[in-house]
Amino acid sequence: MITAVDTNILLDILLPDENFFALSSRALEEAATAGSLVICDLVYAELCVHFETQSECDEFLAENDIGIEPVGKPAGFLASRAWRGYRKQGGKGTRILADFLIGAHAQLQASQLLSRDRGFYQSMFPSLQLFDPTSLRRTTE
Repeated sequence: MITAVDTNILLDILLPDENFFALSSRALEEAATAGSLVICDLVYAELCVHFETQSECDEFLAENDIGIEPVGKPAGFLASRAWRGYRKQGGKGTRILADFLIGAHAQLQASQLLSRDRGFYQSMFPSLQLFDPTSLRRTTE
């Protein structure tokens, strides 16, 4: 099983969040036990903001056995379809946001997405397998 990891999970651990540190740590460990962990290049960019150097970020990822992969063209296209649907539903954003690309990457290039942003991903990517650490159960709706 390949688990794509959303930025919020890594930040819960990196910048210890008193509400989510334990849950996110446990969920990340569970996902790592079940298979491999990956982030897409957009999560990498969001994560790098919190490090002084690229090598520090790379070391954090290596220590946690988290790989990095680019968002493929099919995922980019899927993100565009999800964004189009969002706009048709009245969404106000005029640019494709990172979350659309992260969700599309997870749906097409991983087995599940580990994220606390369940509402957005369930709405925009209904067939995406989600693992929400706040419920410590996987959801597909």
